[in-house]
Amino acid sequence: MKAMLNKLIKSGLFLLLFTLILLYPQLSLYYAAVGLKLWFERMVPTLLPFMILSGIMVRQNLTEGFAGILYPVLRPLFKISRNCTYCLLLGFLCGFPMGARTVAELYERKRLNKREAEFLLAFCNNIGPVYYISFLLPVTGLSSKGRLPFYLFGMYGIPLLYGLFLRYTGFLLPKGCFSLPETGKRSSHPEPEERFPISLDNAMQSGITGITTLGGYMILFNLLNLVPHALNLFFCLSLPEKWLAVTNCMLEITSGISRLGTSSTAVLILLPLGGLSCIFQTASMTKHTDLSLPRYLMHKSIQTVLTAGYYFLLPFFLL
Repeated sequence: MKAMLNKLIKSGLFLLLFTLILLYPQLSLYYAAVGLKLWFERMVPTLLPFMILSGIMVRQNLTEGFAGILYPVLRPLFKISRNCTYCLLLGFLCGFPMGARTVAELYERKRLNKREAEFLLAFCNNIGPVYYISFLLPVTGLSSKGRLPFYLFGMYGIPLLYGLFLRYTGFLLPKGCFSLPETGKRSSHPEPEERFPISLDNAMQSGITGITTLGGYMILFNLLNLVPHALNLFFCLSLPEKWLAVTNCMLEITSGISRLGTSSTAVLILLPLGGLSCIFQTASMTKHTDLSLPRYLMHKSIQTVLTAGYYFLLPFFLL
């Protein structure tokens, strides 16, 4: 009975989307084109090079050496191995969903254990600083307010502090131990290093597949904006454009940011979770592992609440 109900709900949703595409062909074309344009202009140039380079480094067993740049700083704070440090760096510096992708790759190759992988996934899958500073802040008009350090703390300081909290409390993490940073000892041997031409080819194919999948999610979840548009017309709700734009952010964050413009800081609160598109992209990056998506969503929801509280209190400190 439950399986039948589940199938009926899914069939109804897909039938609704097909119907809306046929009823609003011009709007459907617009939303799909917006998703495609943002993917091509924002995601491909900023993420594909990192996907390919990181793929090569993982296959060539170079991640520990690369992590040595900041390992002496991060090890005393987080008490983690070099491979964990590599995931932390890419998750914060290279942009969403590189954090999830890197964690999944190293976990599959047995260079992280499950506790380490879910610990990192909980707070290292974030919007990249290049995207944040060059696109989000200017589009929302927040870069002109002279509060960049406060916004950077809201975006990156809160996840880092949350990561420290998780590391020392084990809150909502699976049972197990972190690998000793001094030895990097593993219960299983990692996969052997590939020959460079093979690593390059595999990383290239994997990166192109990954970035194409992200593009598909951006187009699909942009099309879902047809649903609130149709409800607004059908029920004569006359909802403000700002509300529809926030709904857009909850579906697909990048197009929602462009649509919101300079109207609100609401998008800053939605960034930790990233909208449904980001959630499904994360699921896609980790689908070949047994890492828990519900646990990931729980951690991201907590960070969203913390971020909302931070931006609620921020004006009182800036008076």
